[in-house]
Amino acid sequence: MAATFPSASALFLREPEIRRGVELLYFGYSHLTRAIDAGLAEKGLGRAHHRALYFIARQPDLTVGQLLGLLAITKQSLGRVLTDLGKHGLVEARTGPNDRRQRLLRLTPAGAELEAALFEALRERLSAAYAKAGQEAVGGFWAVLEGLVPAAELPRIEALRR
Repeated sequence: MAATFPSASALFLREPEIRRGVELLYFGYSHLTRAIDAGLAEKGLGRAHHRALYFIARQPDLTVGQLLGLLAITKQSLGRVLTDLGKHGLVEARTGPNDRRQRLLRLTPAGAELEAALFEALRERLSAAYAKAGQEAVGGFWAVLEGLVPAAELPRIEALRR
């Protein structure tokens, strides 16, 4: 049974409601990611490493350029992250079949195991929050988050579902 929550004011576009949304996004994401911080720290890794692991797991043979687009970070920052993940034996890069300059990224078995463990911690937290809010609220939550993404980037997100 879904929990009941105070609904937004009919004036939901006013500053107090917008501020509440910003605060809930910040604190919700912060607490969600704290669920994996200790597991990352044990390996000498941080959240940037996790984001790379996550998207490489979602799309094996992702190119470095595609990962740059997903993470919206600099090439230099991604280079550091991939170097760390490679040194830990979590990610491997191979050359593309048609372009030897292209680097295709894939998790190693150890990388897949770590990513699965981290995802399980996130899944537990998010599943509990989804169950508490109820199906209709989850759909609304997704709609709000999707509304934050520029239309030009929505195909990139949709590609992850396939």
